[in-house]
Amino acid sequence: MDAPSHPLDRLRSRLVEGRALVAGVLSGTSADGIDVALVRFEAAGERPLGVPRLERFRTMPFPAELKWRVRTVLDGASLDLREGALLSRDLGREFGRAARELAREHGEELDLVGSHGQTVWHHDGHEASGAATVQLGDGDFVAEECACIVASDFRQRDIAAGGEGAPVSALADDLVFADLPRPTAILNLGGMANLTVLSDDPAQHALAFDTGPANSLLDGLARRVLGRSYDPNGAAAMAGTANAQLVNELLEHEFFKRTPPKSTGRDTFGEAWVKRVVARAEILGVAPGPDLLASAADFVATSIANALRDFGIRAQWLVVCGGGVHHQRVMNTLALRCPQPIASGADFGVDPDAREALVFATLGARCALALPVTCTNATGARPGRVLGKLSWPSQLPR
Repeated sequence: MDAPSHPLDRLRSRLVEGRALVAGVLSGTSADGIDVALVRFEAAGERPLGVPRLERFRTMPFPAELKWRVRTVLDGASLDLREGALLSRDLGREFGRAARELAREHGEELDLVGSHGQTVWHHDGHEASGAATVQLGDGDFVAEECACIVASDFRQRDIAAGGEGAPVSALADDLVFADLPRPTAILNLGGMANLTVLSDDPAQHALAFDTGPANSLLDGLARRVLGRSYDPNGAAAMAGTANAQLVNELLEHEFFKRTPPKSTGRDTFGEAWVKRVVARAEILGVAPGPDLLASAADFVATSIANALRDFGIRAQWLVVCGGGVHHQRVMNTLALRCPQPIASGADFGVDPDAREALVFATLGARCALALPVTCTNATGARPGRVLGKLSWPSQLPR
């Protein structure tokens, strides 16, 4: 049989045969660096795409000046057209460099990058004209740096098809967590927390939704209280005593009453909201130290436990991933308040820190293969849409 002549056909063959090296790249709403996962997919056989297997993972630090620019925007600074264009350019270049460098450190060349970019604005369900979202880090700049085909901009088509545009991780979790017993709930503790529920019925699509803030609150408070970007392992929160009144007041936010599908972001739970939490804590006499951090951790965990209960989630396990998996106070409170036993992704062979990068490697591969992934239960989008746009390298492989 002749080898595929078109570069995309060649890539597709390598993906199906399990030979393609794919990078998943993103910077989450915590903006703590660039996550890069190098992945190969098992030979697909009769399936459209095999299970992703992680080969390398690293969080690459932002250059200091770029990190400051990203942090400034995420903390609520206005972004004019000029700075938006420059930031999208510079993030694209940095995402591409990060993927290329990790691959070349191990003597390999990339076949494909799935690049999520950096979310700088996401509707919170209140936009009267309908949902919208913005991720910076243009895929063309990624492609110029990493010298391979790039799939990017995954959220736009979901929104165009009537969806929330989040949580798109649910559209890859069936492969990322292919080995989990089902039904299973997968919790990601990033800037926002979100759940994916994988059914034990193969005909039933995943249910998914954002549960509310996580590290956007925990890290925002750590910057104020500890003068650090986060509370390592939740140690300071572990030393505190939660204030029940503050926790209960935070749980009254209207977002928690909305039914799925739903998503949220920093317009609702960003720096302005964190400042209001600090001000309310002061009125209630909560000391701006371990007690405040403990209250925030208990609020985050309780909001998740309430979502599992209120929306009737049936699952054998709650499998936790994302940076929040290392926060001991949050994990302990989840174990106390959730009906499901709690596990880390690592307990089932999925690096909890790499989960989101694995997701975007998988969505990138599905984009390259033109596989539809949208799911009404997950994001509200009409089914049957392929997510992502392809950017080509300067020199196409032959």
